[in-house]
Amino acid sequence: MSSTDQHDEAHNGALGSRLNWLRAAVLGANDGIVSTAGLVVGVAGATDDRSALLTAGLAGLLAGSMSMAAGEYVSVSTQRDSEKAALAMERRELKESPEAELAELTGLLVGRGLSEEVAREAAVQLTDRDALRAHASVELGINPDDLTNPWHAAWASFFAFTAGALLPLLAIVLPPSSIRLYVTVGSVLAALALTGWWSARLGAAPVGRAVVRNVGGGAVAMGVTYGAGVLLGAVGG
Repeated sequence: MSSTDQHDEAHNGALGSRLNWLRAAVLGANDGIVSTAGLVVGVAGATDDRSALLTAGLAGLLAGSMSMAAGEYVSVSTQRDSEKAALAMERRELKESPEAELAELTGLLVGRGLSEEVAREAAVQLTDRDALRAHASVELGINPDDLTNPWHAAWASFFAFTAGALLPLLAIVLPPSSIRLYVTVGSVLAALALTGWWSARLGAAPVGRAVVRNVGGGAVAMGVTYGAGVLLGAVGG
C-alpha cells in the first residue's frame, strides 16, 4: 500500500466529520435564507416602511439564530451524554468480564470479514494496546478523544443561520422601495439554487432535483407569506 493510500485512510474519519459539519453549515444557512426571506417578504406585502422591514428582519434573524443554536446545543448535549454513558458501561464491562469482552471483540472483527484466528489475534493486540478505545471504535463507533461538542455545534448553527438570514434582510432594506421586492426574491432564489447545488454535491445526490426542490420550496414560502401580508395589510388598512 502506498504512503498516499495510508494517508488517505488515516484521515477518512476526519474527512467525514468535516463533511458533516460543512453539510450542517449549508443547511443552517439555507434555513436562515428561507425563514428570514419569508418573514420580510410577508411584512413587505403589508407595508413598505423600511424601519418596519428592518425591525422584523432583525427580530427574525435573532430569534432564528438563537433557536437554532439552542436546539443544536440540546441535541448534541444529549448525544454526548449518550456517548459518555456508553463508554462508562463499556469500561465497567471490561473491568468485570474481560474475557467475555475479548470474545465479543473477536466476534465483531469476524463479522467484518476476518478469519477467526486473525480476528482473535487482532482482538488480543487491540485489547493489550487500549481495550476501551478498541471497543469504543469497533463496537460503538465512538472516538473517546473526540466526543461531539455541543458548544461547537451551537456556534456553528448560530453563525450559519445568521449568514443566511443576512442576505434577505439586506436585500429588502437596502434597495429603493420600487424594486426591493424583486431584488429580494431574485437574490433569495439565486442563493437557494447555490445552497441546493452545494448540499447535493456534499451528499452525492442528483444536483438538478435538489436545486429545483430548494428553489421551489423557497418560492412557495415567499409567495404564501407575501399573500398573507397583502391580506393583513388590506384588512389593517
